[in-house]
Amino acid sequence: MCRLSAITSDNYFSVMENILALETMKEGHDGSGLGLVLKDLGGEFEHLKEYPILSGVCSNRGLETLDSYMDSMGFKVKFMWEPKIRGSKDVQARDHYLVKVYQYPDEYKNRSFDEKEMLLMNTRLALRKMGEADESIFAFSFYPDVITLKEVGDPLAVAEFFGLDRDPLKAKIIFAQGRQNTNYVIYLYACHPFFIQGYCSMTNGENTAFVPIREYLTSRGFPGYMGYNSDSEVFTHILHYSLRQLGYPLHYYKDIITPLKDSEIEQRSDREAVALMKKSLRPLCIDGPNCVIGFTPDGTTFMVQDSKKLRPGVVGGSKGKYALMSEECGLDSAIDARNRSKDIFPMKYDMVIVPPGAQEVKVWNQLQF
Repeated sequence: MCRLSAITSDNYFSVMENILALETMKEGHDGSGLGLVLKDLGGEFEHLKEYPILSGVCSNRGLETLDSYMDSMGFKVKFMWEPKIRGSKDVQARDHYLVKVYQYPDEYKNRSFDEKEMLLMNTRLALRKMGEADESIFAFSFYPDVITLKEVGDPLAVAEFFGLDRDPLKAKIIFAQGRQNTNYVIYLYACHPFFIQGYCSMTNGENTAFVPIREYLTSRGFPGYMGYNSDSEVFTHILHYSLRQLGYPLHYYKDIITPLKDSEIEQRSDREAVALMKKSLRPLCIDGPNCVIGFTPDGTTFMVQDSKKLRPGVVGGSKGKYALMSEECGLDSAIDARNRSKDIFPMKYDMVIVPPGAQEVKVWNQLQF
């Protein structure tokens, strides 16, 4: 199993809070990798929110290729951050860990955000293709106000390697996963969380319905539905497809991945819509066990469970700060001062939702609509 650590707050906080929470859950992951996604950035990035940020890893030769391509596309570097690497016997250092903030090409500065999103995604995919064969370039995300870091190794050791304990990155939403390498070789593109056009998710579990879901998504004709070095990446793409492409509200994501029985659907006030979704989107039904934590572009965070075989998951906190964790000990690490009687352990019909700003937590139940 993996371990998941997500925190959402109305104030900026250090990424070390997530990583220390993972450390308390260490028995649930084997230290084979750390993945981080930060949204709504603070510190040096607080006043750069309108500019896209390219996050990745590359070799010296890959950096030359990347810089040449970005220059040819008209992207100009506005700001660059690199971790203050600390030598470690536990983490194999790569040549460059990139977090580059760019100005849009001149011809895109006044275009719609939809057009800019497609440009950013297609640029990231082009960079990935250029560097994938020889692993000279890994491009994790290219999006405004979002940073992604990934590396092989124990989460705490990786954090110290990046110097995050001395000079931490800060944000209002941070997702972290400590990986257990159960199904795939250790490969950076297989490390959660996954991100596409403002949508992000990470998963603890095994998606045994991976192949039909992948085939359905890749048949949609959307270039971003690719890669799939992990069976969990489809959860992010289903989220994107459901909300961005189809325009559904968030709670229908739960109905799509874990559809109700026909007899249960009949009790819903929106039964016709739910029944139609079940039939038309049946290939997107998951088969766990899975616990999925995600966020949407507006900063809403959520947790859902596979309806058949649950993985551990708990949500708790107080007004202004909530944590979504795999285990209670992780929640205790992140938000010790809370009313524990209000902790939420979502079951098979539940979707736990923390709206933007983390002022409250809601539980939506598929049977109560």
